[in-house]
Amino acid sequence: MGDARFNRVRRRYGPPRVVREISAVDIPGIGHNGGPPLEHVPEWGPGGIGTYFSWRAACEAAYRSMPKDTAIRRAIKAESLGLTFEEYQLEILERGRFLQAEDTAQIAAIIAKRPAIRLDRTSEAEA
Repeated sequence: MGDARFNRVRRRYGPPRVVREISAVDIPGIGHNGGPPLEHVPEWGPGGIGTYFSWRAACEAAYRSMPKDTAIRRAIKAESLGLTFEEYQLEILERGRFLQAEDTAQIAAIIAKRPAIRLDRTSEAEA
């Protein structure tokens, strides 16, 4: 009595299903686990993942570990030299020297490394 009822395909809601044909290209080979392609380079680069997180933690610690007064003083100094706080702090951490106004060549080199795309706020205000 109930056998014919269970063999029917019934869809109560939604549009009819579209069945896509599968070709041999779509089927992965034997031993394929469905992971990313081998050419994929992750965010941390070709090296190990441990070095990425160690590097990231060290960068965050370098900015968090300084006293508030030191950070304010360095931010003021960086602004007077035309640099951002991060650029000035990175120069101190990399080379161990504090930039002065006389170090124009080094300051120009740091500014030249900035991304080329910058928004000009005066043109936005006029528009």
